[in-house]
Amino acid sequence: MVNCCGLITANKDPVPLKSIEVELEVRDHVATVVSTLNYENKEDKPLEAVFVFPLPGDAAVCHFSAQIGQTQIVAEVKEKQKAREEYDDALSSGQQAFLLEESEQSPDIFSLSVGSLPPGESASIRLDYVTELAVQADDGLRFCLPAVLNPRYQPLGSGGSGGVQVTSVPASLVPYSLSFSARVSSPRPISKVESSCSLDPLQYLNSEQTQATIKLAAGHKFDRDVELLIYYKDAHQPTAVVEAGQASAELGSLMGDPVVMVSLYPEFPQSVMSSVASCGEFVFLLDRSGSMDCPINNSKQQETRISSARDTLLLLLKSLPMGCYFNIYSFGSSYEHIFPKSVEYSQQTMEEALKKVGEMGANLGGTEILSPLQHIYSQSCIPSQPRQLFVFTDGEVGNTKQVLDLVKKNSGSHRCFSFGIGEGSSSALINGLAKEGGGHAQFITGTDRMQPKVMQSLRFALQPAVVDISVTWDLPKGVSVTVLSPPITALFQGQRSLIYAQLTGQSPKAAEGCVTVKYSLAGHPSQNQLRFSLKPAEDTGSTVHRLGARTLIRSLEMEERERRGQPDGGLKEKVVQLSVQSGVSSSFTAFIAVNKADGEAIQGPLVRRNIPIAWMGVPPINLCSFSTQNAMACGAPMSDEPEMAFGVLRGLDLCGGAPTTVIPKQPPRDPLLQLVSLQQASGCWLLDPALSAALGKTSEEVDKSKPAPVNSDVWATVLALIWLHGFKKDAKEEWELLAMKAASWLRSQNAPCLTECVEAGNALLGCSMQKDVLGL
Repeated sequence: MVNCCGLITANKDPVPLKSIEVELEVRDHVATVVSTLNYENKEDKPLEAVFVFPLPGDAAVCHFSAQIGQTQIVAEVKEKQKAREEYDDALSSGQQAFLLEESEQSPDIFSLSVGSLPPGESASIRLDYVTELAVQADDGLRFCLPAVLNPRYQPLGSGGSGGVQVTSVPASLVPYSLSFSARVSSPRPISKVESSCSLDPLQYLNSEQTQATIKLAAGHKFDRDVELLIYYKDAHQPTAVVEAGQASAELGSLMGDPVVMVSLYPEFPQSVMSSVASCGEFVFLLDRSGSMDCPINNSKQQETRISSARDTLLLLLKSLPMGCYFNIYSFGSSYEHIFPKSVEYSQQTMEEALKKVGEMGANLGGTEILSPLQHIYSQSCIPSQPRQLFVFTDGEVGNTKQVLDLVKKNSGSHRCFSFGIGEGSSSALINGLAKEGGGHAQFITGTDRMQPKVMQSLRFALQPAVVDISVTWDLPKGVSVTVLSPPITALFQGQRSLIYAQLTGQSPKAAEGCVTVKYSLAGHPSQNQLRFSLKPAEDTGSTVHRLGARTLIRSLEMEERERRGQPDGGLKEKVVQLSVQSGVSSSFTAFIAVNKADGEAIQGPLVRRNIPIAWMGVPPINLCSFSTQNAMACGAPMSDEPEMAFGVLRGLDLCGGAPTTVIPKQPPRDPLLQLVSLQQASGCWLLDPALSAALGKTSEEVDKSKPAPVNSDVWATVLALIWLHGFKKDAKEEWELLAMKAASWLRSQNAPCLTECVEAGNALLGCSMQKDVLGL
């Protein structure tokens, strides 16, 4: 059996990477990240060190340099094949060389090759990137430094055989350290910064609290990504930042002209937003690969990702409106669906679906998400039922770009809401699904619970659709605009849309521009307008230019993939030209640095050392290549006996064989979920012993307290609502939609003595809820 720990245990090979230092600079909604990787070759032979690592999926790498002793070498961006050839040539002639390139399958994975590091030599490598910070549903801005890279599943026939080779070890055995510090500045005060990792206290730098610093506490264990959530006061304000062009770049070029970044936050009328759609086709796509059987977080509670997903599907199904349609797909190496096509939501179809959901285990092998998506999109849309797709995955696929191209191709027929479960889920996949599908992305990491985040997204999905979106510009005479961003396809309450545009021409001093967004919401035409100064802001560097270039590069790359096998009109050449001009990474270019001062031939063979990276969870694997590493990740006991080491594999697709049947263990039911499970599709509860038990009462107590003229189902539903509001107020995000459905059902009954009914319910349950609080 191969040893899981490879480089650092069995063979005792030294690891040349010693430490990683990360400095984060956040300016309002945009971040610049400077990473320094320190290498040292303590062996008696020259090394080539290879480190494969993740970055945020929408990051733009914009600087790469190396310091060897007193010599600094700054890398250049070149066409990828040319850069690889130059790297190989440098190594063969005894020169030190450094190569940084993006994976061809997933834009969030980079590999760094440090070539020809002589014995005893040290090298310090600096890597800079810029990225947008995503707005979360609770108004927080999310920055994530991926410290965990799960092995990416390569579907058969996906063309992923040329993917990067990842050396993974359990997090506790990562042999290098990480230090992380952040500086945050904004026009608005910083209210708080939160993290799933231990932080030193927030330090404000001024009395206005618009600048602050924060540090990761010493001793980070690499058992999770480093996630920061930054909260500003009055965060949702539209803004425009104009950044001056580079003096060294040619006027008329992207880097030579000013670039404007517009952040839009449309405010929709509350009367419209409070209404909940009563139609829609809701398609739920659940990952059932082997890694979904791992704990959802690193706490001692052993709730697994799949069990949390089952509970979440219960809440979702109970919260759907009558009159809608739905279906549930699940996938691994193969995929299944509960119904041949989406069915109308009713008590019968809901019960049938919940029975199947309760039997779902993490027993479908790999992570082939492309095939079920293709099948979903092949199904005809239902007239007047907008399609809403919810995707749950721990995001470990190698064909990310192929998946995102498919979602974009079908973006006109649906909205996609995505959920990344657990540490190491691919930000490129999760954010990309939502971005290309016009929806919203959520990440469930650390001690997060899946249910409230998913229900937030369901509220977005139930919002009235914003249609007929257009963006127009009003600029002074002599100034023209070239929009770098793709058209806006989705607008949500409280969600930001970023637009990048190049401004060409000379503008008068103190000139203003104006951008207008028009759209239609629930049949009402509306518009938002933002006026902004054309005078460039000072000291912003090139962050906005580089993010604008990255946005345009991504669009051109996707267009090139769509035209693969056909004339592409020179799209690849345009990407390479734009990447070289802006100094921003792309899938067709790489950063190459060669120390030409060091030309002496190195004695002895060049030895390759793969730098291991932390990983969490069981990847989709086959039995033939299983190692104790896979068992260790899920906390399985180690043993030399194969049957014990393989005990963690129950339910995986073993070497292409038929999936085994796994009946999920049923832990004691959470009281909230117990009550929710009893709700009918119409929104009401039935008066029966199961409801009494869920309320913590006997059937006799419940029956005796019922006002005589009140219908038993009305009484049961009022009790359930009082219990939810009285005892589960802290989980309101999870049950609010199904409670609204219950209140709507009660109002439709025109029940007599409702006030008396609420008073009797309060007396029975020891609460003091008012009718209006219950929505009655």
